[in-house]
Amino acid sequence: MKKIGVIGGMSWQSTQTYYRAINEGVNAKLGGLHSAEMLLYSVDFGPIEQLQHDGQWDLLGHQLAQAGQSLERAGADCIIIATNTMHKVAPQVQSQLGIPLIHIADALAHELKKQNINRVGLLGTAFTMEQDFYRQRLIDKHGIDVIIPDPAHRQLVHEVIYSQLCHGHVHPDSKAAYLRIINELVFDGAQGIILGCTEIGLLVQQADTDVKLFDTTYIHAQAAVDFALSL
Repeated sequence: MKKIGVIGGMSWQSTQTYYRAINEGVNAKLGGLHSAEMLLYSVDFGPIEQLQHDGQWDLLGHQLAQAGQSLERAGADCIIIATNTMHKVAPQVQSQLGIPLIHIADALAHELKKQNINRVGLLGTAFTMEQDFYRQRLIDKHGIDVIIPDPAHRQLVHEVIYSQLCHGHVHPDSKAAYLRIINELVFDGAQGIILGCTEIGLLVQQADTDVKLFDTTYIHAQAAVDFALSL
């Protein structure tokens, strides 16, 4: 089994979901008492969140690259960044590593293609919804059309993530608002919805809607499992 290096803590609420999902995935494949060989570098999210909103992405890339190098030195065979937003610096991190970084958008695109989805709605932080690093990768590399909510709804989605979900708070009013936004994206032609922030799955699950949801936390975790168990 290959060893998975996880850069987590952004937020720790979703990192614990990654940890469980990766171990469950390995156990489902191998049975018995098997679990994943995994190394975790969990960062302090407070300073990172401030640097995000200050636009200090080069510094953030340097910090996550250092975390990835620490995991590589400790014996990791691959790296995953356990958050969608920080994939903005994924190229910078990968450039400093001698092992592969499993990109969350590539894992997502593989799953979308398996289900013949070519037009999809995206929910996530404002950074993920509005900037090119995520949407454009899906469009240019994978040929998947991505639509996003209107500006007011993007702000609502973003604020719920940072003010509620990153603290582990789940409010019924926020769930109802997210479900309304999901329905509007479907009205605009989305065949499915990307839960493009690793905390959104704490708020909205498949049982809440008939619309197909793609929870990037579980999709990314499964890609790490597949790598770890590959020959």
